[in-house]
Amino acid sequence: MKTRSALLLFFFSISAFAFTIDVIDDIAAAIRSGNPKNISKFFIDNIDLKVIEQEDVYSKQQAEMILKDFFTKHTVKTYTVAHKSQPKAGSQYVIGTLETTNGKFRTYFLIKTVGTQTLIQQFRIETENE
Repeated sequence: MKTRSALLLFFFSISAFAFTIDVIDDIAAAIRSGNPKNISKFFIDNIDLKVIEQEDVYSKQQAEMILKDFFTKHTVKTYTVAHKSQPKAGSQYVIGTLETTNGKFRTYFLIKTVGTQTLIQQFRIETENE
């Protein structure tokens, strides 16, 4: 019985980890699209957002508008994930490089899994020299 419980726990742990990887890939694809609606669908209701100099906690809708303004001025050329942390206590961060028509930016997002949902709690787009 203990072996079965341990096996089930292992299976669910692996499943949760695989789900997080899929979500990271989906978020990366959304960033590559440069479509703020695709990105904001992963946001929690009130997200800690920084886009260059604009930084605060915004509603999902406000954050989407800020991203819309950014992507209107900075058309995406490429986006690559540079680093992913190991998942810890349901949280994981991802650092990437966003190349646009107006230069390169460093991205950072923090995701958290609660139940079956993995959502972005913090999202940052910063100039490379920050």
